Amino acid sequence: MPKKKYTIEFPIKSSPSLLYNYLSNPSGLSEWFADNVNSRGEKYTFIWDEHEESAFLMKSKVDSYVRFQWEEDEDTKYFFELTIVVDELTNDVSVVITDFAEEDEIEQSKQLWESQIEDLKKILGSL
Repeated sequence: MPKKKYTIEFPIKSSPSLLYNYLSNPSGLSEWFADNVNSRGEKYTFIWDEHEESAFLMKSKVDSYVRFQWEEDEDTKYFFELTIVVDELTNDVSVVITDFAEEDEIEQSKQLWESQIEDLKKILGSL
């Protein structure tokens, strides 16, 4: 079954450079995205309890975005991307998440992101 693309946006009180560290490096990701994250070059291993998944860092731009592709997603059109957006007028910072899920799993997937972003906001002191 083909996956559908969706995006969600979360306002976050943080500087883009601090936020980028939490989105792009293993120690930052370990604080909110997974229990533990290891990387070897472009390959990142995400660990939750006893469950482990690998993803490849496909693209990134400092203080702007990171794009990962799960190793199991052989179809390269599927990825998840975390983009830092700064409003030009207000300087408010948001994270826009682009991800893919099967249609009947989109709501569940969005709820998972919401939960993880809440953890990120707690770490950043941005609640």
